[in-house]
Amino acid sequence: MQKVIDRLAGELLEAERTNVPVAPLTERFENLTVEDAYQIQLAIAKSKTDEGRNVIGKKVGLTSKAMQNMLGVDEPDYGHLFDDMTVKNGETVRIDSMIKPRVEAEIGFVLRDELFQPNVTFLDVLMATDYVVPALEIIDSRIADWKIKLVDTVADNGSSAKVVLSDKKKTIDEVDFRSASMVLFKNEELIATGAGAAALGHPAHAVAWLANKLYEFGIPLKANELILPGALSAAIDVLPGDTVTAEFGALGWVSVHFA
Repeated sequence: MQKVIDRLAGELLEAERTNVPVAPLTERFENLTVEDAYQIQLAIAKSKTDEGRNVIGKKVGLTSKAMQNMLGVDEPDYGHLFDDMTVKNGETVRIDSMIKPRVEAEIGFVLRDELFQPNVTFLDVLMATDYVVPALEIIDSRIADWKIKLVDTVADNGSSAKVVLSDKKKTIDEVDFRSASMVLFKNEELIATGAGAAALGHPAHAVAWLANKLYEFGIPLKANELILPGALSAAIDVLPGDTVTAEFGALGWVSVHFA
């Protein structure tokens, strides 16, 4: 199985480098498990860090019941965020630097303290958080035509590509997460609305899930890491010329343009 893990990690790395997608892993290797998929993801992460790229955080995916039902799963997944994935608020991203990108709006958590213990709770997350920030995650699948099952997206780093961060920051006590509203626009047209409750009832629950999942692999959530706890609405497709903006009320706004 290690040979298969190494082979598929290499395929996905090459697909990301060349923007040429690969056929779904689950169609070619029906016996791949979620555990195998995480080993593929970890192998990809090791290759990137060996090249000098730095992990700056993690992302949680599949936090909504609708997405879990679509993929036939009962828990979220996660991926790694690297330093070369960050985009400043309002900057332009080239569509041709990815395969078939989509955009999701999230409330990012930046940790003040490390979380590395069993049974991390919602309150542990709130106490460990330095601040929260409006974010857009640009997702992209290295699997052809987004024909993904859970194993495919886990192996493919949670289908993560880039993250756009606002320059507005708020402390935990400045935000009511359960009712925190999000309004998503594409080219000034209202596309979607959402609230913090969309991510497992509260974004901090998604961060706690991640801390506990990573503990199984002996991986901590480190101080200063950025955690994306899951989308507040469905992902939207983008084309060259599109501008996507998410407004989070008092929390602030974040925007990205595509060329």
